[in-house]
Amino acid sequence: MEINKNLSDIGLIGLAVMGENLALNMANHGWQVSVYNRTVTGLEEGVVERFVEGRAKGKSIEGHVDINSFVASIAQPRKIMMMVRAGNAVDQLMEQLFPLLSPGDILIDGGNSNYEDTNRRVAEAERRGFLFVGSGVSGGEEGALNGASIMPGGSKAAWESVKPVLQSIAAKAEDGTPCCDWVGPQGAGHFVKMIHNGIEYGDMQLISEAYWVMKWMGRMSNEEMADVFEKWNEGKLQSYLIQITAEILRHKDADGTYLIDHILDAAGQKGTGKWSVINALELGKPLGLIATAVFERSLSSEKSLRQQAATRLDGGKEVVADLNRENLLDEVHAALYASKMVSYAQGFAVLQEASDRFGWNLDMASIARMWRNGCIIRSGFLNDIAAAYEQETDLKHLLLAPYFANELKAQLNDWKHLVAKTLEREISIPAFSSALNYLLSLKSADLSANMIQAQRDYFGAHTFERKDKERGQFFHENWTGHGGSTKSGTYNV
Repeated sequence: MEINKNLSDIGLIGLAVMGENLALNMANHGWQVSVYNRTVTGLEEGVVERFVEGRAKGKSIEGHVDINSFVASIAQPRKIMMMVRAGNAVDQLMEQLFPLLSPGDILIDGGNSNYEDTNRRVAEAERRGFLFVGSGVSGGEEGALNGASIMPGGSKAAWESVKPVLQSIAAKAEDGTPCCDWVGPQGAGHFVKMIHNGIEYGDMQLISEAYWVMKWMGRMSNEEMADVFEKWNEGKLQSYLIQITAEILRHKDADGTYLIDHILDAAGQKGTGKWSVINALELGKPLGLIATAVFERSLSSEKSLRQQAATRLDGGKEVVADLNRENLLDEVHAALYASKMVSYAQGFAVLQEASDRFGWNLDMASIARMWRNGCIIRSGFLNDIAAAYEQETDLKHLLLAPYFANELKAQLNDWKHLVAKTLEREISIPAFSSALNYLLSLKSADLSANMIQAQRDYFGAHTFERKDKERGQFFHENWTGHGGSTKSGTYNV
């Protein structure tokens, strides 16, 4: 690749962990990079200098402390990647940049922005004659430096210009394909990243429940559990999160004891999991397992409340005979694998609904392939998802694909047995049980919702459909004999 010795190929703003590692990644792939960092009341002065004279020294990275010289140093059409905190900081930075840009210049937001903000920013940038790309970036510090999963969307006209850079710094799947491709218009890239993060919440909750069952029902040591997770990582559950779980279980504190046993059981969250659930509700699609994972983090943070409840609400656990450990591990594996299938199916169903509702024309197989490496949820399992969508392009639901339907059937008995056993022993497995109940409802041709609709019509005249009539016809019953014939309008929130 021939480097322009006078002007940079791309500019990057924001030299926190992700920003500086992405800049190094770009330089390592032969790109000339200009970097700039916003100064906030003097607290960040010297960031550019330290980076250029430190980790970036000797690389094709040029530092700027003035935004005007930074913009002027980039070849047109300029490509400027913003790695700043989501929210107002992005809008403020865009307003600073707009007067300095030329028609056709491209702004790339690589932060965890809300997709609705990206919708607005794409429209605003294009109105002013520029292009805007909202790109999800997953993989943390390691991914930013060595190859992340990158999910760009927004102004399609920008793709051919940004494609060489973004695909060069993206992780590569086993077949050599970059884990980066165009997602769709408007905020599609950030929406896909949001669902990725929601699935990540679900995966982490499921693994934590598997760990907890092995620890308290299987009475297994950290080393024994690490052995199990390592073995699982060689099979159908192969994934980055399974791999690091084994490593976490083996890790020792300075005093030689296992660090995991000293970590307080209060999980934090930054918000993208919550956004996934909110948007699933807005779209009317069930995302129960991920919602459970989000709410469990909230409950975990209420440590003092749980300590009080443990004393006041403990009625004495039922004593149950010891379990066969080998059988238990088979059941935990089945529950984890099956619940993972449900979680991904729910996430992809939300993506499909968003695609249909917003006219994004998302390619589900392509999205699955983008997540095969670099990102936090990377796993071999995603190849199966991509294959399912490629084999049946109008697939209505991932669990209806023959491969996944057969895999679920094979896990169901062990999965049910595990959920029953854990509830007997009062061990909390909310995600395992949420996923199981979703599957049982999904595969039930008849549900109890007829009673709900009857109740709604009884107290609010909300009408109902009848089994013996065509769908789309609504009826109201005078349940009490003294009500009127007026009925409520029919609509869905």
